Amino acid sequence: MAFVPGSLMPISCIIVAGGMSRRMGTDKRRLRLWGEYGPTLLEHAVARAVRVSEDVIVALNDPENWQELPARLVCDEGAPSGPLGGLAAGLAACRYDYALVLACDLPLVQDALIDALLDYPRPYDALAPLRPDDGARAPRNSRAVEPLLAVYRRTCLPAIRACLQRGARALVDPLAMLATRYLTPDVWRTYDPQGFSFINVNRPEDVAQVKRMIASIGEAR
Repeated sequence: MAFVPGSLMPISCIIVAGGMSRRMGTDKRRLRLWGEYGPTLLEHAVARAVRVSEDVIVALNDPENWQELPARLVCDEGAPSGPLGGLAAGLAACRYDYALVLACDLPLVQDALIDALLDYPRPYDALAPLRPDDGARAPRNSRAVEPLLAVYRRTCLPAIRACLQRGARALVDPLAMLATRYLTPDVWRTYDPQGFSFINVNRPEDVAQVKRMIASIGEAR
């Protein structure tokens, strides 16, 4: 199934940026994978968001350190609550009914896949792709879903807050409570054949690998 790019209603964009970076050992949001004078990882994510939305929100724990970003900054709800608290804060702040949600540590997200997500026929509560390594598994399997390269309706907020209130922190928990649609690998590979969009930067050893990939595919912005 292929999607024809079209003009849908305006959409917000939420960058989930957290701030803990425990596995990296340093603030990965400030990594400059595109060279010494290139953007930081978070600046790069915001640039991707600005391409598709004029309502860009960054959810993080330390907004005072990022005042230069061309985006609205919000604090995670119920911090420390992980990415789920960032998603809640972003949806509470967004101006439009739907929001594209991106993790700041996915440096190789392909524009074509973003456009496909935005052009997918609505309505739904949430739209999330199944990861390339687990796409054959049932969507209820938490490892199968990429919830931070997804689209959420603002009406998802009560379900997300209910999860937070009961102490749930997994991003897939509210998806099971919502009318969620899943993009299987056979669909999204039309737009990202190599699955670059799902490669994240979590550990120091990921940095060199991603830099090599950026150089090999000519990824600049």
